[in-house]
Amino acid sequence: MKMPAAISASASQSNAARLRPIDLAEAHSTFDALMIDVTDSAVDHLRSLLELNNDAEGKGLRVGIAKGGCSGLQYEMLLDVRQPADAVIERNGVEFFVDPESAKLLSGATLDYRDGLTGTGFQIVNPNAARTCGCGTSFEAARSA
Repeated sequence: MKMPAAISASASQSNAARLRPIDLAEAHSTFDALMIDVTDSAVDHLRSLLELNNDAEGKGLRVGIAKGGCSGLQYEMLLDVRQPADAVIERNGVEFFVDPESAKLLSGATLDYRDGLTGTGFQIVNPNAARTCGCGTSFEAARSA
C-alpha cells in the first residue's frame, strides 16, 4: 500500500526529527541550568550591574563554590564570561554561569538579591548546606558531592 506523498513526507520529517543527533554538551548545560532558581530581584540587579560596567559585553554573573571560609566552603560571585563547561541560566536577557563542580553543591539552591537593613547583596539559599556561618558566605555541605 502506497502512502500519499503528504503523509509520507510528514512521516519522514517526523522520523528525521526523532533521529536528530543530540548535542550532549548542550543537553548537559540545559539540564544543569535548571538546578538553580534565580529570583527576579537577582536578575534585575545583575542587569543594573552590567549596565554600569563599560566592558560587560558577553558577561554574566559567575556563581561558584571554593574551599575556604569558616565552615569549609564559600560562595564566590564575579562578573565573568562563559566557559565551555559552564551551565548557563538565562533569564530576561542576562546570564548566570555555574561551573560543573559548583553545580553539584548548588542543586536546588535559590539565588536572590536582597537590599535591606540586615544585609545587601546576592544571597544563596542552599538546601545542600548542613550548616552555615554567621557571615552568610560560608557553609558546610550536607553530603559529599
